[in-house]
Amino acid sequence: MKRSVVRGLALAGLVAGSAYVLLPFAAERLLPALAQTQAEPAAGPHDHAAADDPVLYWRDPSGRPAWSAVPRNDESGRAYLPVHDSEEPPLAGVPAKKVVDGSRTILYYRNPMGLPDVSPTPKKDPMGMDYVPVYDGDEPDDGGAIKVSLAKVQRSGVRTEPASARLLVRPVRGVGTVTWDERRLTTVTVRSEAYVEDLFVDTTGASVCAGQPLFRIYSKEIQLAQVDLNVSTSAQARGVGGLDPENVEGAMQRLRNLGVPESHIAEVRKKRINPRTIDWVSPTDGVVIEKKIVNGQRVMPGDELYRIADLRRMWVIAEVSELDLAAIAEGMHATVTLRAYPNGPLDGTVTFIYPDLRPETRTARVRIELDNRDGRLRNDMYADVVFHAVGEGTPSVSVPESAVIDSGSRKVVFVSKEEGRFEPRDVRLGQRADGFVEILDGVADGEPVVTTATFLIDSESNLNAALKSFGAPEPKP
Repeated sequence: MKRSVVRGLALAGLVAGSAYVLLPFAAERLLPALAQTQAEPAAGPHDHAAADDPVLYWRDPSGRPAWSAVPRNDESGRAYLPVHDSEEPPLAGVPAKKVVDGSRTILYYRNPMGLPDVSPTPKKDPMGMDYVPVYDGDEPDDGGAIKVSLAKVQRSGVRTEPASARLLVRPVRGVGTVTWDERRLTTVTVRSEAYVEDLFVDTTGASVCAGQPLFRIYSKEIQLAQVDLNVSTSAQARGVGGLDPENVEGAMQRLRNLGVPESHIAEVRKKRINPRTIDWVSPTDGVVIEKKIVNGQRVMPGDELYRIADLRRMWVIAEVSELDLAAIAEGMHATVTLRAYPNGPLDGTVTFIYPDLRPETRTARVRIELDNRDGRLRNDMYADVVFHAVGEGTPSVSVPESAVIDSGSRKVVFVSKEEGRFEPRDVRLGQRADGFVEILDGVADGEPVVTTATFLIDSESNLNAALKSFGAPEPKP
């Protein structure tokens, strides 16, 4: 009680400037209170509770900053309220008393910063922080599980979700470029030395039809072959020289070997004429994408004069990341959206996956064929491609991607056990889709895994490993 009265006096001194507390009043009443305390009889057994939690002072019942070292009433006649030792807030700068759980056994004290340092008795680290007690039941589990207090789990927002079987379907995205269908390209050449006397298709990009004249040439070899055909045809008609139909067919074959169109050969045989020039016609429908001929030019056998592309079907060559290549297969459905027509996506099919990768970008080329009868697709257009990749067709055990801790060399998932215990599991990962990752090995269907605040569990795991290695005896040399 003496301590309580002295503390009340000290509190009165702290508020000496208040209009409600005067130091003379406290000093005047202090000595009688001490005398009364000495005259009080010893407390009986029923007073033990009051002795354990004594009254320090009395405060104004209305909450005004007025205190008293002894019981008293305010101006309205209301009694001051007692303030017990347990109710007194700590003074500024004075640390509060730590409450020790007496019902549990303290095994040791660990470093508050997680360093591998333990102590059998309370101590402070170099920064003045108290070591944290480790109670019986909170120590690291020898079986590999991590023990985390439930209070820390709740504060850190740890959430769990059971691993479940899902059919992973994820779109694989890539960028592509429209190009010609290589199987619909045609090169126009001549098979003999010739001279261009007239040019009918003289611009790149011109549309041509099969049988349409492209240019007119004079060729000495074609002239001689036409003469042989006329002679053979005339001799056969007169029945002279023992000529048979095979000789006429041989003369016609020589003209075919020189690339002369069948229509021109038929005209020469029927009319028995030998025209000096010949009109070279287009072998297919399409668009001239390359032109390497001018009027009056001398052309040699095999020279490429025109290149014609059939635009009724086009290719899109898409670039796919090396990581997504396993999800692409021939025959897969793909959606192509042209940058020029963002509101008109096109449906196509994967027809080929090229066997090489580009070393600069580490991407693989995937070919998609599209119909282009409306002529919207143009060479070198940019396109965004979405491949609708589907898993193997059967559901597989998967967990959220946030549940996996990937250190590069190791992939770990924490499985939640009872009473705040978490077990780290090494896992083998498969496909990823829609925020989930397939677990090939390490976690069974239905096991709860930690999906949020995995950093907390991982830090506790590292701490436990450090404590174990710190306490382990060094191997003898």
